[in-house]
Amino acid sequence: MTKNKLFLLDAYALIYRSYYAFIKNPRIDSKGRNTSAIFGFVNTLEEVLRKEDPTHIAVAFDPPGPTFRHTAYEEYKAQREATPEVIKLSVPIIKDIISAYNIPVLEVPGYEADDVIGTIAKRADKDRFDVYMMTPDKDYGQLTESHIFIYKPKYGSNDFDVLDDKKVTEKYQIDHPCQMIDLLGLMGDSSDNIPGCPGVGEKTAVKLLREFDSIENLLKNSHQLKGALKAKIEENSDQIRFSKFLATIKTDVPIEVSEDDFIRKEIDEGAIKELFEELEFRALLNRVLKQDPVKTAPKGPLQGDLFSLFDLPETKNSDESPTAISPEMPADFTNIHTTPHQYTMVETEDEMATLSRMLCQQQSVCFDTETTGVDPLLSELVGLSFAFKEGEAYYVPISADRAEAQRQVDIFRPFFESENIEKVGQNIKYDILELRNYDIRVRGSLFDTMIAHYLINPEIRHGMDYMAEIYLKYKTIHIEELIGAKGKNQGNMRDVDPAIVTDYAAEDADITLKLKHRLEKEIHANGLDHLLYSVEFPLIYVLADMEWTGVRLDLEAINDLSKQYTGELELIEKEITEMAGIEFNINSPKQIGEVLFDRMKITDKPKKTKTGQYKTSEEELEKIRSKHPIIGKILEQRGLKKILSTYVD
Repeated sequence: MTKNKLFLLDAYALIYRSYYAFIKNPRIDSKGRNTSAIFGFVNTLEEVLRKEDPTHIAVAFDPPGPTFRHTAYEEYKAQREATPEVIKLSVPIIKDIISAYNIPVLEVPGYEADDVIGTIAKRADKDRFDVYMMTPDKDYGQLTESHIFIYKPKYGSNDFDVLDDKKVTEKYQIDHPCQMIDLLGLMGDSSDNIPGCPGVGEKTAVKLLREFDSIENLLKNSHQLKGALKAKIEENSDQIRFSKFLATIKTDVPIEVSEDDFIRKEIDEGAIKELFEELEFRALLNRVLKQDPVKTAPKGPLQGDLFSLFDLPETKNSDESPTAISPEMPADFTNIHTTPHQYTMVETEDEMATLSRMLCQQQSVCFDTETTGVDPLLSELVGLSFAFKEGEAYYVPISADRAEAQRQVDIFRPFFESENIEKVGQNIKYDILELRNYDIRVRGSLFDTMIAHYLINPEIRHGMDYMAEIYLKYKTIHIEELIGAKGKNQGNMRDVDPAIVTDYAAEDADITLKLKHRLEKEIHANGLDHLLYSVEFPLIYVLADMEWTGVRLDLEAINDLSKQYTGELELIEKEITEMAGIEFNINSPKQIGEVLFDRMKITDKPKKTKTGQYKTSEEELEKIRSKHPIIGKILEQRGLKKILSTYVD
């Protein structure tokens, strides 16, 4: 029997993540309200609903008052700064939105969201449910089993890692998930201000647990230890036990709910519309109301294969590398092997001429280039692919001999330079620049699926592979399957058999054409036609011309700037050392932290990294800028040094 999918979301963890994701460029509406946390949370929720299609779902919040941990330990989470006012104002609205989605909001006085989620996760029937706890917090590792997973948002993206009990034990080098509690009890947890044992870090804690299995057994046999470690453990035995108590997620919270309460229901469109219009989430509103998957899904648990979870890679010129969580494909996905298609390799110049004439008879054609590298100004063509009818595409291998390659590309000049044929592509500026190397000036109206998707959903990924998954439920061939993973050992498309490249390249053109047909409808529905067709697409040609032409540099002026900024930098660094009262390496984050927090004691509760080093990032220093003038000078020094190293020098 296919299992149901229960998703349990840790609300505050996701809200804080959303808030800080926009910290440098907050979303401010026409009324001056900061809607960053709300917008980010809703997009994360939408991503889960669309990608994972859970049968059951709930969102857990920490209660407004103290929990049993605060009562037992006044210093619990005391190092944390006060909740930002923006988040305080956002939480009631987020709860209203969750209710409008008809998703239960769980909140139990005296217990954290961790405890509520832990209780429900452990109650779920393992034969009928796979449970996904959506949180970035590592302490949830103690709850994992073969059917209970951490669904962890990746830093800086809308992707997720899925961790089961095996992955948790591998990641933290422990024997079973319950040892996460002992691990935190020994090493402490700075994020929650759990003290642990002074002088015991993660490596030592892991070593002790391998030998003694648990804190209780360790303390019972501490006489087997030697030297300073023995003294630390025995002197802090009560604190270690107490730290384990604080780190233990409760699984017996008194909450009266049944599994039926979590069955996913249809959204309240009227309530969603009212809330999103008030928040000015216009594009998001259109997307949510148009693509609510429950409208066509069964009201109860879904009976389909449990989806494997993917971290799909982007298409060409993406910086993201693929790390598939499962090699299996979701049950309702298709791929090149399960989809009818006709992909043709065009080899002779006569066949190329015939294809070129066919292309010139079309109103709109999708094309793509296969090349030897990622820089269009330096790479060479390996092949061209074309599609103008869904399910059909053509691939033209291009010779490595430059003269022959030029002759082959020239066959398609009438198509590329026709003003009357719309050219469709994914990141088409790359292809336009690549063809400039062969004296081809692409003309005509453009449609770029990457840019179109950005206008519709600016906050998520825009690669072809990802869009194929979301819009078409289709798993594409990834370039890494042909030339290997990114890195110095990655191969070259020129070395791959053209027959193999044909499927990959023709699929690219075919899928991009299919995406174009879907995206143009969304563009129209969102009222973005003018912006896309009158501004964004014409701008592609302008940007391509700028990149091709380049920028003339006045080296004399740049050298003068370098001297000027270097002098200013020396003065600022002198001021910093005078304020500090000591000479030190201003470019060393470690020494900066020691000077600010050990010597000058600028703040009582400085934050530290997992390695125990003081946090001195720009974001952290901005928070304490008002504490002392030296902070402003350090930030000024960093900014000027970056200008020098990145641009001037």
